[in-house]
Amino acid sequence: MSLVNGTRNGCKDVFRAFLLENATYDGFLEIPTIEYGIYSPEKLISFSKCISSKDYSCWVHFYEDDASFERIWNNPKKYLPILKKFEGVISPDFSLYRDMPLIMQFWNIFRNRAIGRWLQDNGIKVIPNIRFGDRRTYKCSCYGVSKNGTIAIGTHGCVKIKEEKRYLSEGLDYVINHLSPKVIIIYGTAPEDIFIQYKNKGIKILQFDSDIMKNQKVINHGCR
Repeated sequence: MSLVNGTRNGCKDVFRAFLLENATYDGFLEIPTIEYGIYSPEKLISFSKCISSKDYSCWVHFYEDDASFERIWNNPKKYLPILKKFEGVISPDFSLYRDMPLIMQFWNIFRNRAIGRWLQDNGIKVIPNIRFGDRRTYKCSCYGVSKNGTIAIGTHGCVKIKEEKRYLSEGLDYVINHLSPKVIIIYGTAPEDIFIQYKNKGIKILQFDSDIMKNQKVINHGCR
């Protein structure tokens, strides 16, 4: 059988094969690779807000409800001109719920990397987003990501519940030991008891408040 990203005249590209035209792959699941880079964003903006934003000095992130950005998978070419205006993009944060079938979790890691690689092939700086579920996904969550570069993670909803925090801590330990990143972008809270060890190793930690955190701070400030 010919490769999925091979040319088939007259066939509709229902597999989004164009995303993989220049891709290389990693791991037995053949996850597309995002090329190495060290970046230190100063500002982040969500994908849903970047559509109408005129402040292009930000990096675009996808730490929001999947429904807000599924459209970039359905029609990535539509949003390419918009994303090119910004400093760079953190690859899409497709959800990995632990009660999802494992193949769906792998599929969302694949989609994360496929979009990221395609954006990179089109001249956009890309930081790979790392998202994992339980320990079955830790290894796959590192596929397609270069060592000693910059990675990004979202911690919203992962620290208040004891079990969720345990998975965050355990998964991060695997990821950081495997990828040895120089810079970690954190969208959401960065608990000191989890991240102090990585700071002590010399890893640069850049924490950005989530939109929910920002809104809560405004409310709290207004109540004084």
